[in-house]
Amino acid sequence: MMLHDKDIREPLFEFLEETYGKIRIIEEKQMGRSRADVVMVRPEILAGLEIKSDADSYVRLNRQVKDYDLYFDQNYVVAGSVHGHHIKEHVPPWWGIITAELVKGSVDFYLLREAKDNPNRSWLQKLSLLWRPELAHIQELNHMYAYRDKSKLYVIRKIVETVPEKLLSRQVSEELFQRDYTTIEAIMKNYKRKALRKKKY
Repeated sequence: MMLHDKDIREPLFEFLEETYGKIRIIEEKQMGRSRADVVMVRPEILAGLEIKSDADSYVRLNRQVKDYDLYFDQNYVVAGSVHGHHIKEHVPPWWGIITAELVKGSVDFYLLREAKDNPNRSWLQKLSLLWRPELAHIQELNHMYAYRDKSKLYVIRKIVETVPEKLLSRQVSEELFQRDYTTIEAIMKNYKRKALRKKKY
């Protein structure tokens, strides 16, 4: 029996929680030209996970790897049994590898290789994953000027220049742990209203 993406996801999330403890899972997150299948938020790390089910090919993987490497502190590929023996040849040595196999009717996971720190991660790209109000909260926590009339990229650069990396890693993760998708519309409206008010004065 072939393992498809839908067969892997829910058991994978349970495996990740058992393995890494406190996590939050965000699915299908846009990153550059690609979409991350899974973002695993840990207290000081954002990890991207690309699922390669038995039905998938390697056609887009090279481009996906480059995109994942810009955005996340660590990355993993989750490979179905069809890809398990060859997946090492298709991802960089700092990528972690998790294999998925059907055993007695349930999906079994094995951490073949733990991820190492990604040498290509860009703070500018990582912070672009945050919403503008989340960035504003980080500015507030670090007693920074608001820069409400400036672009998101400008604000990100100022944060990177101001906040020590270790502290910033924790704060980014905390924003994503606290993110509430049910209130985003109200949050964004409130932020834009404050920014408009600021411009008037």
